[in-house]
Amino acid sequence: MTQPLATPPPASQPTPQPHPAGGSVQVRCAGCRMILTVGPGITEFVCPSCKMPQMPPPELMKKAMAPPLLNNNNMLHKMTSQSQPQMPAYGIDPSKMQLPCAYCKAILNVPHGLARFQCPQCFVDLAVDLSKIKQLFPPHATPPLPLPPPSRTVLPLPPLPRLVLPPPPLEEVNEVAIEVEREEDEGGTAGETFTDYRPPKLSIGPPHPDPIVEMSSLSAVQPPELTYDLKIKDDLESTKALSCLQIETLVYACQRHMQHLPNGARAGFFIGDGAGMGKGRTIAGLIWENWRHARRKALWISVGSDLKFDARRDLDDVGAAHIEVHALNKLPYSKLDSKSVGVREGVVFLTYSSLIASSEKGRSRLQQLVQWCGSGFDGLLIFDECHKAKNLIPEAGSQPTRTGEAVLDIQARLPGARVIYCSATGASEPRNMGYMVRLGLWGDGTCFDVFQKFLGVLEKGGVGALELVAMDMKARGMYVCRTLSYKGAEFEIVEAPLEPEMMDMYKKAAEFWAELRVELLSASTFLTNDKPNSSQLWRVYWSSHQRFFRHMCMSAKVPAAVRIAKQALTEEKCVVIGLQSTGEARTEEAVSKYGSELDDFISGPRELLLKFVEENYPLPEKPEQQGEEGVKELQRKRHSATPGVSSKGRVRKAARWKPESDDDFDEGFGTDSGGESNGSDDEFQICEICNSEEGRKKLLQCSCCGQLVHPSCLVPPVTDVVSEDWSCHSCKEKTEEFLQQQHAYLVELTKRYETALERKSKILEIIRSLDLPNNPLDDIIDQLGGPDKISEMTGRRGMLVRATSGKGVTYQPRNSKDVSMEMVNMHEKQLFMDGKKLVAIISETGLAGVSLQADRRAKNQKRRVHLTLELPWSADRAIQQFGRTHRSNQASAPMYRLLFTNLGGERRFASIVAKRLESLGALTQGDRRAGPSLSAYNYDSAYGKKALTVMYRGIMEQDTLPVVPPGCSSEKPETVQDFIMKAKAALVSVGIVRDSVLGNGKDYGKLSGRIIDSDMHDVGRFLNRILGLPPDIQNRLFDLFVSILDLLVQNARIEGNLDSGIVDMKANIIELQGTPKTVHIDQMSGASTVLFTFTLDRGITWESASTMLEEKQKDGLSSLNDGFYESKREWLGRRHFILAFESSASGMFMIVRPAVGESVREMPLAELKNKYRKLLSLDKARSGWEDEYEVSSKQCMHGPNCRLGNFCTVGRRRQEVNVLGGLILPVWGTIEKALSKQARQSQKRLRVVRLETTTETKGFVGLLVPNAAVESVLMILAWVQDIDD
Repeated sequence: MTQPLATPPPASQPTPQPHPAGGSVQVRCAGCRMILTVGPGITEFVCPSCKMPQMPPPELMKKAMAPPLLNNNNMLHKMTSQSQPQMPAYGIDPSKMQLPCAYCKAILNVPHGLARFQCPQCFVDLAVDLSKIKQLFPPHATPPLPLPPPSRTVLPLPPLPRLVLPPPPLEEVNEVAIEVEREEDEGGTAGETFTDYRPPKLSIGPPHPDPIVEMSSLSAVQPPELTYDLKIKDDLESTKALSCLQIETLVYACQRHMQHLPNGARAGFFIGDGAGMGKGRTIAGLIWENWRHARRKALWISVGSDLKFDARRDLDDVGAAHIEVHALNKLPYSKLDSKSVGVREGVVFLTYSSLIASSEKGRSRLQQLVQWCGSGFDGLLIFDECHKAKNLIPEAGSQPTRTGEAVLDIQARLPGARVIYCSATGASEPRNMGYMVRLGLWGDGTCFDVFQKFLGVLEKGGVGALELVAMDMKARGMYVCRTLSYKGAEFEIVEAPLEPEMMDMYKKAAEFWAELRVELLSASTFLTNDKPNSSQLWRVYWSSHQRFFRHMCMSAKVPAAVRIAKQALTEEKCVVIGLQSTGEARTEEAVSKYGSELDDFISGPRELLLKFVEENYPLPEKPEQQGEEGVKELQRKRHSATPGVSSKGRVRKAARWKPESDDDFDEGFGTDSGGESNGSDDEFQICEICNSEEGRKKLLQCSCCGQLVHPSCLVPPVTDVVSEDWSCHSCKEKTEEFLQQQHAYLVELTKRYETALERKSKILEIIRSLDLPNNPLDDIIDQLGGPDKISEMTGRRGMLVRATSGKGVTYQPRNSKDVSMEMVNMHEKQLFMDGKKLVAIISETGLAGVSLQADRRAKNQKRRVHLTLELPWSADRAIQQFGRTHRSNQASAPMYRLLFTNLGGERRFASIVAKRLESLGALTQGDRRAGPSLSAYNYDSAYGKKALTVMYRGIMEQDTLPVVPPGCSSEKPETVQDFIMKAKAALVSVGIVRDSVLGNGKDYGKLSGRIIDSDMHDVGRFLNRILGLPPDIQNRLFDLFVSILDLLVQNARIEGNLDSGIVDMKANIIELQGTPKTVHIDQMSGASTVLFTFTLDRGITWESASTMLEEKQKDGLSSLNDGFYESKREWLGRRHFILAFESSASGMFMIVRPAVGESVREMPLAELKNKYRKLLSLDKARSGWEDEYEVSSKQCMHGPNCRLGNFCTVGRRRQEVNVLGGLILPVWGTIEKALSKQARQSQKRLRVVRLETTTETKGFVGLLVPNAAVESVLMILAWVQDIDD
């Protein structure tokens, strides 16, 4: 098979001439990387696959024009066989720098501004040394490159008569063009993310009581046409029980339930409406509609059994009071439709806990429900708050939850069921969609045969891919997602810096934990082998360490929370404070230990520390002292251990100096282990001392060594009767010596034990003397006026209350005589809604079913100020918490205040929530910018992991740090070295650096150690552990981590690899060109995939630019540096012109260009003055501006001779944009394949864009298809369509 032939660019080149085959060379395309055969003398060519114009490296041009060498095939073969085979050199991409790899010498196409990268040929990590770039391209010296082996047939191509010089050196590069190209790759600024929502294809029903919005990206997608006719339509129109939005959901759900998936199961529907939208009433409407179709059985699965009363209320509200609701937890495990139970129809209401429950006899609720439904069941199966079934497909190493498996199981057993997935949060990550099998996004008839493939594509595609899934689901009529308008609601991240007293407290606590770790390491060395291994101790240590400092962080925010709350109360607002943990366990332990009357509130951190040390301090085993009985036992053991000696017989016989009757003697005599006879009175034995023979009865036998002696032979002789355990002199000496040694050992053990006990007591004393904060919940209640003024809705049973005298606190139950413990939260809620209490504190346990918004029906309609003192661990819970105060029918929208301390490590908790919120918004809301912007705190990402590895390698001196650490100077290397030493010591103290050794000799004072592989990229562990460092080094370490992360993200932007989700394409004029082309139609839903072509004019006229500057000056907001500027340097004989004016951020300037309008990136004043000079002459500014505006309509910023020709859009004012809209998921693989062949890295990844036409103001959202890829995409899609047909 021959290699593809590289074709020279048409039109611009003269007629080619034939040339012998021997002069061709092989080049790897700079775009698609295909190996091409380039004819001799050709200096420019276009790749036949990806259509990218390029040229061979200069050294290959020389070799191609050296016929003697290339014609000698023997010499060529000899050369290549002696060296290792080399990959063909890459073609030159004129839009990039060409630099040689320091290792393999391959010429690489390097994007301008890229500082660090990996060689694609030898995979060595490289860094660009800007100081030496000029030396890389001397006039007549190019780095040599090995010639590629002729592994393919070489065909001749005609030569070109002229040579093209190598790309210009760095000083000729158009820096402004590079800036504009980066901005175009990053995309436009985020536009308005919400659009007012009205049902597009439904005209019945009253409007919703509150303004409703939809994400802009979702609003650009039209749902299918309505074909289903509701049976309850007339009833709904007369009662007005449901709004038009809720009726729309009913119609689309019922319409979707008429369809079946390719595997035969009935298709399901996903209600993703936000909190407070009335999803319960919508479900009640669905039950009623199905009841009218004689489907009289329904299963309603939710999170709490109390919500059964809400279900009953919702059914009554829609007019279905006759439909019974049966609480499964009140029913036996026998058949539900039996005579004894009598549940023949209606709604069975159960919780996810009930779904996995079973009786003592082994009968499960799941089996009971499936039996009740029957084999042909086609009624409703409702998964309310379905995020409870998440983690069916968990992260590697963990197990799926039983709930997730049960949800999957019941769907498999009831294939005809009409499934409804209902949740405000849906799935916080794509892997949590694993149980939504009835959506038909994967499986038979899709391009993803299993969920894992679907998941892999989504995770690879990033946020843009998640956004497309939400749009796809809406286009196919299986998903609705509206939310209450957030207009009026305020989101603010409030940083609560540590007060000096708290800073000191935190520092001492961090030092104490570091000392405690050393103490535990020391104490662990005295543990004996039969003690449990130390891994358990350290697991408990680090979990306690994390909880302790989490408590400290929360306590640090109490002053700020109290201050904001008091200010809100003075402004006639009311306050809701959200937290996760109440500290009840620590309080109850302290009350049981110290009694119910205490001097002051309990300190959660102190009690946690005390409990950890008391239960886990490693004590050596307490030694047991041996008494007289112990000595006898020792002698018996010594005797029994003597070979050939029986513990019976000899001991007993030797003990009888005056023998008694034969009967007694025989009774006590046994058989020797040595095989001797059982003996008799006449038996003779030899004395070990005098060697004379004597009757056995007259000899003494040692109970230890077993030797026989005459009593008279002993010195001194034995004349008295001896005891049974008599032993000879030598044995006595040995026993006494052993006992002395044992005694000394026991004394040492006792000393160690008592010392350890004393050290443990001292540690406990130190903990008791530490100044540590009180339990935050009790502290806030106390500071805001006590329980009489605070409505507490948490899961705790009791609380500490300050005595009326002000001295001491008392533990008392939260409920009163009139209110049961089960109803105490509802009672407190009512007091808050009636305005009798103006501050509410809610925890996760008290969240279910609680509405605390400024309800128009409630007495308390004051605006809510919602403080999050402690963010939840998952975004699901965060959204639920935010939804308590933002619901339908409210008089005013809430003000959200998210409190963080200035401790770097505490941002771990925000990092988790930010990560989940980002993907949550993308998946269930369609646009990740819908919620509060917490992305600034999202560090646990792929870039975060890479940044951590880079930082660790720098601190361990395995590599150079890519940035100067905070508080250091590059001009003073000793400051960097000092920081590295402190950072290393800090990482040792929190257990990240292990096996640490202090160096000697030339390395004196240097710390060395290792960081295990799993820790190298564990951002969670890093952020958790640094919590336990003093604030100074903690923040410096965190700032270093963030600086490296910013650098990596910036590099990813330059390379075009950064996933920025939906990008807004802005222009003064956006017009739809021609008729959109339908390129694919989904057979099941009828939804189509459409190719739209737009023309964009991004330019700003001189008149518009002048008006912008004048308005700024009129408003009095202009600065001295505002005005028109020209570039200090020329490119191709031209200068670039800009308008700059100061932005809201001090020292930063907004940039407006004639060709592309307003810049995404703001420019610092120093950079502005370095690159541009201010124009005092408006005539000169006008002339230059108008000239650049005119020229940019026809060509890009690289000028008329740009190597990419018409394909280049950098800085081009008028451009053509192709967007693939509508249904994307079925043709996902096809598009990905086409984009993978693109030349530019930024064009290889899927990019979701949003445009709005300027004439009809109609929005479009879809996948950006690079102009060079349109033809191949259409060809492949046509082929896919043929196969489908």
